[in-house]
Amino acid sequence: MVKKKQMGRKVEGWKAKSWFKVYVPEVFGKTYMGDTIANEPEKVMGRIISTTLGEVTGDYAKQQIKLLLRVATVTGDAAYTEFAGHEVTRDFMRSLVKRKTSRIDSILPVTTKDGKRFRVTVTCLTLSRANLSQVHAIREILSSFVRTYAAQADHDTFVREMVNGEIGKELLKQIKTIYPIRRVEIIKSKVESATPEVLASA
Repeated sequence: MVKKKQMGRKVEGWKAKSWFKVYVPEVFGKTYMGDTIANEPEKVMGRIISTTLGEVTGDYAKQQIKLLLRVATVTGDAAYTEFAGHEVTRDFMRSLVKRKTSRIDSILPVTTKDGKRFRVTVTCLTLSRANLSQVHAIREILSSFVRTYAAQADHDTFVREMVNGEIGKELLKQIKTIYPIRRVEIIKSKVESATPEVLASA
């Protein structure tokens, strides 16, 4: 008898929940990506949804790029997300690292021209092993270029060109003039809060 009562409560709880259609951010086309369930809209707000760039764009050559999307707005049964960060899978990065070469990582705080703050990890892969002075010079270019690029772009432009690899391509052009490299990519990002000036004027 107790078991039946418990099962009955579970069924009633399940029936009380609703499905919400989840949409990717406008920067990725604001397309439908799937459903999530909750017993009220407030429970959906702030929920982190994980997907891949390949699934969002239909380009499955981009499956190694994991997107983290946060539900920012719920209207009716529609849940609209915003970009929360991204990461290139570790397996993919391991496949790129070769013997007798260097992997140079740089973790940078950057701010876009509309006051959105990110923490990004930029990785440069060389064709041969770099010495200490060369590593230092490459890191200087990584830091200066990405900070300047972010400061001149709005949030959506920075996110789009970071995730699709355009910033990495521009960095490749800059760095290969001083040292032979194979690839440059922003392999990880996390959205932080807006700058105090933006919060004050909001």
